[in-house]
Amino acid sequence: MPYFFNTEDDIQAMLDSIGAASIAELFEQVPESLRLKRPLNLPAAMGELDLTQHMTGLSNRNQSAGDSICFLGGGSYDHFIPAVVDALASRGEFYTSYTPYQPEVSQGNLQAMFEYQTLICQLTGMDVSNASLYDGGSAVAEAALMSMTVTKRHDKIVVASTLHPEFRQILATYLACLGTELVVVESENGIVTPQAVAQATDDKTACVIVQYPNFFGAIEDAAAIGKVAREAGALFVMSFDPISLGLLKRPGDLGADIAVAEGQGLGTPMSFGGPYLGIMACKEQFVRRMPGRIAGQTKDARGRRCWVLTLQTREQHIRRDKATSNICTNQGLFALRASIYLSVMGPNGLHDAAHLCFQKAHYAAQQIAALDRFQLAWDQPFLKEFVVQDQSGQVQELLDDATEHGYLAGVSLAPWYPELADCFLVAVTERRTKDQIDSLTQYLAQASKLETVSHA
Repeated sequence: MPYFFNTEDDIQAMLDSIGAASIAELFEQVPESLRLKRPLNLPAAMGELDLTQHMTGLSNRNQSAGDSICFLGGGSYDHFIPAVVDALASRGEFYTSYTPYQPEVSQGNLQAMFEYQTLICQLTGMDVSNASLYDGGSAVAEAALMSMTVTKRHDKIVVASTLHPEFRQILATYLACLGTELVVVESENGIVTPQAVAQATDDKTACVIVQYPNFFGAIEDAAAIGKVAREAGALFVMSFDPISLGLLKRPGDLGADIAVAEGQGLGTPMSFGGPYLGIMACKEQFVRRMPGRIAGQTKDARGRRCWVLTLQTREQHIRRDKATSNICTNQGLFALRASIYLSVMGPNGLHDAAHLCFQKAHYAAQQIAALDRFQLAWDQPFLKEFVVQDQSGQVQELLDDATEHGYLAGVSLAPWYPELADCFLVAVTERRTKDQIDSLTQYLAQASKLETVSHA
């Protein structure tokens, strides 16, 4: 980004304005023992030409999904984004507006929030949606806190081990100082059973949280698990994949009390991991315990349709002891992108995208499993992701070599699931072609031959 530096005259003018004799005077409150008495260990300054070339060289070392054939998943997906999403979301009225949460926010932003909420309710089958959250992980944590305030239970949260491991880490951080026990239900063959959930759930449980499809891509028996939660008087929280709802039943149809999601797949690029979009929707009876803000539709003094911030249950607006969350902003721009994406795709487009993911993922799984070195970890229904077991056990070496050959072939499960150190997660979206899938299969076949020769 181009910039202009401050001259000595600029610096002196600012010091005069605030009544300081020098920059050093601004740091008098910092103890001498904590001050650095030498220049920073930085390389010599560069001219603009040299600096631009240097920074370009550094950025070129990144390998993005657009530079490779991408089969990465685990929460961030290489889905198709219609050109109209960028065209509309990049308009100055949206792109440069200040964080849209003040009461005087423009009618255009408020209407965009309202349309987003409407689309999320239609997508999920839930009654109400807020105007978005930070990301999928914080949405899970906020749903747990919301469940605790609704049920008045603060002793226990039950989660499936098949919930995204990073989401579980975020939740554990939120609960660390609250004295709330986080009970993780272990999986069997890639899913958690309702029986195992029932054993972990009791009258002290605030909520049961399940991912659908789960982190491994497998489809949990969400309806049965939701029944277990209700019988214990707990809320049922579903973390869902928005694209999957083009084929699968909606959270509202499966009995969810609160539905949350990572909304990256709805028109936001992978962007090396963020920023992304948090989605939250719930039953109407819980609306006053929902964190964040909700835009509503009404009429002004002249009877014209207009939009307002209906609920803002955060501590900047109401007393702290009444606040549902300290969330101070929402991902308005990414919620806008999701709104444009859903509007353009419509129900039929979303169905087609999900169906293409389903077909291509199953084709890829069949091709990979036919190789001697690999097999599917479990025989479970899945939509667009599946777990491959590498019988050689050289998963990270395989994935690193694949990257060198132009394939982002998958995500190793070893960092989160040590017992699955010989497995990796493969995601196949609608963007992958048959030729690309066949090309990956050929690479894996060649890698299998090399592994066989090396062991011989």
